[in-house]
Amino acid sequence: MARYEHLPIYKQALDVAVYFERAVAGFSRYHKYTLGSELRNQSRELVGLVIRANSARDKQPELLILRERLEALLVTMLCLKKCKRSRVSARIKGPKEAVVSVCRRNVRECGLEPRPVSEAKAKGPESVRR
Repeated sequence: MARYEHLPIYKQALDVAVYFERAVAGFSRYHKYTLGSELRNQSRELVGLVIRANSARDKQPELLILRERLEALLVTMLCLKKCKRSRVSARIKGPKEAVVSVCRRNVRECGLEPRPVSEAKAKGPESVRR
C-alpha cells in the first residue's frame, strides 16, 4: 500500500474532517443528528477516498469520485448555511475555504480543467427568469 501521510490533499482532507468533528459537537440536537452527521460522514469518507486514490494504479477514476463527494459536501455545507441559524452557519464559514482548496488540489492532481460556468449562470439570475 502506498504511503499517503505526506500528501497535501490528505492533510487538508483530514483537517476538514477533524474540524467538522469538533464543530458538529456544538450544533443543536436537531442539526447535530441530521446535517451534522452527514457532514461528519462525508468528511471522513473524503479521507478514505484520498487513501484509496493514492493506492490505485489508475488514479483518475478515483479522483473523479473524490471530486463528486467534495461537491456533495459543499452542498451539505450550503444547506446548513441556509438554515438561518447564526450559531450553525457561523461554525461552517471557516472550513469552506479548506474544502474548496481540497477541490482545487484534486482538479490539479486529476489533470482536469475546472468545469465551465453555464451561460445562464454567467449572465446572472435575470437570464433565468421569464
